[in-house]
Amino acid sequence: MKHTRLAAAIGAAAIAAAGLGAGAAITACGSSAQSPAAAATPGGSSYSYYQSMMGRLYGGSAGSMMAGTSYGWMMGGAGYRWMMGGLAAPAWMRGHALPGFMMGTSRDPGKIMGQFWAKAPGPRVSPRQATTLGSQIPAGATVSRARHQVTFSSATVRLTGVASPAGGPDDRFRIAGLVNPVIVVKSGARVTIQVVNADPDTAHGLVVTTGGARSAWMPMMTASPAFTGSALWFLGNPTSAGMHAGTLSFTASTPGTYRYLCPVPGHAQKGMTGTFTIT
Repeated sequence: MKHTRLAAAIGAAAIAAAGLGAGAAITACGSSAQSPAAAATPGGSSYSYYQSMMGRLYGGSAGSMMAGTSYGWMMGGAGYRWMMGGLAAPAWMRGHALPGFMMGTSRDPGKIMGQFWAKAPGPRVSPRQATTLGSQIPAGATVSRARHQVTFSSATVRLTGVASPAGGPDDRFRIAGLVNPVIVVKSGARVTIQVVNADPDTAHGLVVTTGGARSAWMPMMTASPAFTGSALWFLGNPTSAGMHAGTLSFTASTPGTYRYLCPVPGHAQKGMTGTFTIT
């Protein structure tokens, strides 16, 4: 499978990330809906669209995709749930290397996915709104520029990460006016992260995962979300309708140090990642 086809396949997650059907959504004014994991049960228009898109990509019926191989799970309920940000990635995706047949060319899959899903349905925000959201201090947060840290003391945490914000830096998150800050929350807090893709030509997403994923070229293939609901894999390129936005929502149930990062291949390695601490 060439990079283009691999990118198109894993880019199907953008349908969920962009808020199709029962997927996570954020309206232009910033109100949130249910998390990807909460909406990951196959059924309804979202799952039907997913199967239809995957079938068209591979020039055959849903059941024929990778027929007879261990990768056929991508067309079924298990693949859909994982694409929606679930924990149950197949065992072969949790290693440190992908099967050789998936490697193909060196073209950036993020650019392919960004173009492919630019017109996907879902909520949008304007460039002006994105600038405001990336700079504002969230309710209940204390920001320390000296420590490059955003600390929450409440049981409910809401923040926004703008990917590749206007004015730079590229391949970074802007949160509360800081670039890739340390985020600190209390154990048991309910965390909702709004993600906005401000990059004009590349897909971006955000996942909270364990520390080792930072060095992986393709984190979404080699590491699982740390918590149920802590992944929003992809958002497509902005269009004249606005910038794609989505949410991920999870309970910070286990104290420890984690990473938030962009799961698009190569982006975490470039520095699109930060520390997420649960105290």
